Amino acid sequence: MINEKKVSYQSINTYSTLNQYTSKTKNVWVVFHGIGYLSRYFMKYFRHLNHEENYIIAPQAPSKYYLNGKYEHVGASWATRENTQQEIQNALAYLEEIFKMENLENAPNLILFGYSQGVSVVSRWVARRKIKCSKLIFHSGRIPKELKTEDFTFLEDTEISFVYGTEDPFVSEEFLASEKERLKTLFPKNLKFIPFDGGHEVNKEIILKLAGE
Repeated sequence: MINEKKVSYQSINTYSTLNQYTSKTKNVWVVFHGIGYLSRYFMKYFRHLNHEENYIIAPQAPSKYYLNGKYEHVGASWATRENTQQEIQNALAYLEEIFKMENLENAPNLILFGYSQGVSVVSRWVARRKIKCSKLIFHSGRIPKELKTEDFTFLEDTEISFVYGTEDPFVSEEFLASEKERLKTLFPKNLKFIPFDGGHEVNKEIILKLAGE
């Protein structure tokens, strides 16, 4: 008979930052990459922001693997269908340490950004840990089904944006219609949809606009 047991142990994970936090910093971003990325490479989508005014933090998904079946490039995943709830709890515990380390409670203008799989991570983090922010940006990803309207009622003054490519193969007309209705229910105020011409890719121009530059 095979039994699956659990063991608890201390783990160490990295995260990446871009620019310096100074008295000139206006925006602090926490950006969540999609599947297959490493946090330091995901930073390339934010290098065009004003260096003095934007401080960017990119958490690193813990589950690393070799991409494309070759032992060359490494990517990472936040969670899979295997032991999902435990992986989520581990990720949330890791994010709490970043929150404390970077003193995000006192961030001047906290912007949270999730791309693709990162959408599920950032939305769960915000909902379960009640993370207050000025802007919450969902880019080309799906909000987890277990999250409800009451999970986000504390975000009364937060600007919510859903960004998607009109040619994204993962954003079908059916998906878009259902997700728009669900987002309107989850976020009845301050919600905007931002389409762009393109596929499943991070749009740097829209990031620039959402930063207010």
